[in-house]
Amino acid sequence: MPERRPGVVILGAGPAGLGAAYKLAGRGLFDVTVVERQSLVGGNAGSFEIAGLRVDYGSHRLHPACAPEILQDIQGMLGADLMDRPRHGRMHLRGRWVHFPLKPLDLSLHLPLSFSFGVLADAALKLGRKPDESSFESVLRHGLGRTICDDFYFPYARKIWGVAPDQLDAEQARRRVSAGSLGKMIRKVLNAVPGWKPKGAGRFYYPRRGYGQIPEAYYCAALKAGARMRLSTPVTGLDMEAGRIRQVLISEGGSQEKESAIPASLVLSTIPVTQLARMVHPAAPVAVLQSAASLRYRAMILVYLVLETGQYTEYDAHYFPDPSVAITRLSEPKNYGLAALPGRTVLCAELPCSTEERVWSAGNEELGELVCKALAVAGLPRVAPLKVESRRLAQAYPIYTRDYRMHFDRVDQWLNTIDGVVTFGRQGLFAHDNTHHALAMAYALNDSLDDTATLNRGRWEAHRREFARHVVED
Repeated sequence: MPERRPGVVILGAGPAGLGAAYKLAGRGLFDVTVVERQSLVGGNAGSFEIAGLRVDYGSHRLHPACAPEILQDIQGMLGADLMDRPRHGRMHLRGRWVHFPLKPLDLSLHLPLSFSFGVLADAALKLGRKPDESSFESVLRHGLGRTICDDFYFPYARKIWGVAPDQLDAEQARRRVSAGSLGKMIRKVLNAVPGWKPKGAGRFYYPRRGYGQIPEAYYCAALKAGARMRLSTPVTGLDMEAGRIRQVLISEGGSQEKESAIPASLVLSTIPVTQLARMVHPAAPVAVLQSAASLRYRAMILVYLVLETGQYTEYDAHYFPDPSVAITRLSEPKNYGLAALPGRTVLCAELPCSTEERVWSAGNEELGELVCKALAVAGLPRVAPLKVESRRLAQAYPIYTRDYRMHFDRVDQWLNTIDGVVTFGRQGLFAHDNTHHALAMAYALNDSLDDTATLNRGRWEAHRREFARHVVED
C-alpha cells in the first residue's frame, strides 16, 4: 500500500487560509482540506453582489508593498483583471477637504494656517524631548505632535476602536500608523512630488470584479492543485490526545445534529485565536480561557447605499476623523475601477461599534438614515438611496488594550504546546494586517513545513518576528 500522506486541515478560507492551501496542495505531498463556515470564500477580503453590483466588505486595496513572489502569483492568476490604479481619496479635517494620500500643493491650499503653524510649533517643542512609549497616545504625541494627534489620529482612534488613546497599547501605534513621526509623514507627502516619488507610491492594485477576485483566484488555484474545500461548514471543536491534535470536529450543513470529524495530523488555523482556544478538547486551563475572553475586538457595520447615478463623487474613499460624523470612511467601489452597471453606483459606509451597542441590531432603514445624516454633516451631496443593505463584522479589528499582550501571549503559548496546531493570519495572530501581509504569512508557513508536514519551529519563529514588524498600509 502507498504510504498515507499527512492530513492538513486549514481552518478558514480567507486570504491566509487559501494562500496556504494553494502553496501546500501545489507541493503534491499532502491531503489538504479547507474548512470554512461561510458559503463564500475570502472572509473580510471577499466580495458579493448587491442590486446587480459587486461590492467589497469595506475599502480594500492590494498595495505595491506586496512581496514580489506573491504579486507575481496574483498577476498570473488574474492577468489583465488586476488593474494598476491611482490613489484618489480625501480627508475631512477642520471642516475642509484634504487629498489623501497627502499632497504638498493640496496641503498648502486647503489646510488652515492655524493647523500648519500648530504642526511647526509642535516640531519645535519636540526637540530634546525623550520619547515616551507607554501608550498609543504617548507614542504618537511624541512622534507627530499635539496638532495632528488632536485633530486627526486621536478622534479617529476613538471612533475606530472605541477606547481612549491613553488606554491603547503602544503597539497599536506601531502597527496601525505608518507615518508615526513628522519625518515619516513628510516623506509620505514628498512621495507625491515628481522626482521624489518611489515606484508604486500613490497607487494600488485592484481586480476588475472586486477585491474578492483575489481570494477567489486562490480558491480556484488551490482546487486545481488538489485541495478539498468544505464551505458552509462550521468547526465545532478540535480533539487532541496526549498533547497532539487528532481530528477536527465539524457541523455538517451547519446542523449540530450532524457532527462529524476530519482526521488531521496538522491543523493550520486562521480563525480568531480567542475562538480556537475555546474549541480544543480537553479544555484549556482556566487562566488561558480567561485570557481568551479578555482579548477584545471592535465590530463594524458596513452600510451599502445603492444610488441611481453614474457616480457620487470622483473620490475612491473619504475619511472622517470628526466625532460629529458617525462613520469613519465612505468608499465608492466603482471609482476603484470595478466593472459596474451604467447609471448606478453604490456607496459603502463603515460604522465601527460594539456588538453590545443598540446600533448593532438596527435595521437597514435606520442605518441608511444614519449614514445619510453623516454625509450631510460632512457637507457631502444628499442622497436618496434606491436600496440600503448592511453586513456586520463582529471581529473587524483587534483592540490592543494596555494589557492585551499578557493575555495574547498566554493563549498563544498554550496553543503552541499542542503538537500539530499552528495559528497564522490576521485573526489567528490577533494582528493588524493587510491582505498582502496575510498572504505573506501563508507563504512563510509553507516555507516552514518539511515534506512530512512537520513544522520547523525555529524557522517559523523567525517568520513570526518578521510579522511583528508589519505595519498596516493606509
